[in-house]
Amino acid sequence: MAESALLGSEKGPKSPGSPGSPGSPGNPGSPENQGSPEKARGKSSAAPGSGLLKGLIRTARPKQWVKNVLVVAAPAAAGELFSRHALVQVSLVFVLFTACAASVYLVNDARDADADRAHPVKRHRPVAAGVVPVPVAYSVGIVLAVVAPAVAAFVCSPLTSALLTAYLGMQFAYCISLKHVLVVDLAVVTTGFLMRAMIGGLALGIPLSRWFLITTGFGALFMVSAKRYSEAVQMAGKAGATRALLTEYTVGYLRFVWQLAASVAVLGYCLWALEEGGLPHTSVLPWRQLSMVAFILAVLRYAVFADRGTAGEPEDVVLRDRALALIGVAWLAMYGLAVANW
Repeated sequence: MAESALLGSEKGPKSPGSPGSPGSPGNPGSPENQGSPEKARGKSSAAPGSGLLKGLIRTARPKQWVKNVLVVAAPAAAGELFSRHALVQVSLVFVLFTACAASVYLVNDARDADADRAHPVKRHRPVAAGVVPVPVAYSVGIVLAVVAPAVAAFVCSPLTSALLTAYLGMQFAYCISLKHVLVVDLAVVTTGFLMRAMIGGLALGIPLSRWFLITTGFGALFMVSAKRYSEAVQMAGKAGATRALLTEYTVGYLRFVWQLAASVAVLGYCLWALEEGGLPHTSVLPWRQLSMVAFILAVLRYAVFADRGTAGEPEDVVLRDRALALIGVAWLAMYGLAVANW
């Protein structure tokens, strides 16, 4: 990029050993550093289609696909996850929801390409960097948005297709305007997580309990508001380097939201765990009640990162914190035993 360093302004030949001479190892133009023309061109020598495909995959945010694992929540809660039919349906729903989410990312990045080019981090996104042309991002995003609900209507159920369509409509509205509306932006992102948790149940015709919806909804709000809180803390005094809406929230308000959401999520889970449900208890231990301990510990552990302002990337917190992972495994074991009534 710094061409002046290569052109120079020397008036006479330099000795081979001098720092600026063509044979010097420190000279960018030397054979050792420049290499063959193919190496100098780097990625430009690769097939254009390959670079475009990689750019499209990067724009689809593979790192975010872990969120779509929530589609197993309702079938798992109902104890109907491990039949062959359920596994096939849940796998299909995961793929279809991932396609819808990728559609939203593609359209969002295409729409925000000009603004992203002025951002210190977002300018490296494939669409903003020119790796994926804006028309291509729009086209692929729209195709995915049409195909995914259509496929869902045939291979899953009309309700599944309707939920995917509602998700796409809500997310596109968020990209266009709702992300600039206070509180509504939190509600939209939270609802996206709730839809992920609901769609597995809809695909299999499983009734969704009120405790499931309350716990999942407020658990999602807890993580979303903690993410916003962390962004606000880290970007304090750098209003031009982050989303504009954060400047309209106060840190105290966002703290209040994630604390309130965490409290309601814990309360909803405890009410589920303590509810008898009219079923005979044949399990060795009261796994439903014991799972409350692990659930509360998980919320408290995650709140540590939220309070520090380091929960800006929820998937990193969940996947990289060993203590939280161990608590999660313990909770899954107890929750599974409770659902199976062992």
